[in-house]
Amino acid sequence: MKPVTRARRDDDIHLLFDPPGPRARRRIRIVTAASLAVFAALLAFAVRQFAAHGQFDADQWRMFGEWPIIRFLLSGLGQTLLVTAVAAALAFPLGGLVALGRLARNRPTRALARTYVELFRSVPLLLLLYVFLFGLPGVGLTFPVFWQLVIPIVLGNAAVVAEIFRAGVLSLPRGQTEAAYSLGMTHRQTMACVVVPQALRAVSPALVSQLVRLLKDSTLGYVVSYLELLHQAKVLGEYYHAVLSTYLVAAACFIAVSSALSGAASWLEARRA
Repeated sequence: MKPVTRARRDDDIHLLFDPPGPRARRRIRIVTAASLAVFAALLAFAVRQFAAHGQFDADQWRMFGEWPIIRFLLSGLGQTLLVTAVAAALAFPLGGLVALGRLARNRPTRALARTYVELFRSVPLLLLLYVFLFGLPGVGLTFPVFWQLVIPIVLGNAAVVAEIFRAGVLSLPRGQTEAAYSLGMTHRQTMACVVVPQALRAVSPALVSQLVRLLKDSTLGYVVSYLELLHQAKVLGEYYHAVLSTYLVAAACFIAVSSALSGAASWLEARRA
């Protein structure tokens, strides 16, 4: 079965674009090699400059072996994961409801859901944060710091999740809904019992990948002075005059969590396939 699946996948790729010829492959290799050489030169120059200014000295890294420093950064990582989890728990169901609104038979419902998607996909998340930080308190509506960060993240990501879920529904064969209608199911029963479960399985890898975006959006917590990982790294770096090393450690934490989420998405996609 595996050779057949691989051949079928290759056929699908060939339908998308023509495979490059010998000259094109040669140009691709040359451009790739040149890009890697430029990147390596820039990286070597940056490392040399950092070393010349003492950024790689042991004094800049010794503090990360002390438990109070580790606990300080872990507390920020815990807050980052909390924001990500709460935002995902709210954004995914909201995105599903908006997607169902876009697929509804009622025209005003479809128009309202489409307006929501177009609005919050276009507005930058940073602008939404400023609205909750400065705009709403001006009219007497104030939220705690945690929700000043979570609600804008939910509003922005729910619009993206809605499009992901809608794409999953539209990717299903039309015969699924027709078979449900032939059994006497209503539109609501068809969506709840036939369409939605299959669409969720189809888009589950994309939803897990969306968690990576939620994780990165949490770094905007510095706008509302929320004590997430990047804010803690900023405070620690400025206090110990070790900004580069602290940000590198924070970046390593983000990469580790993002890699775990990406691995989970790949595992789900492979299992579904």
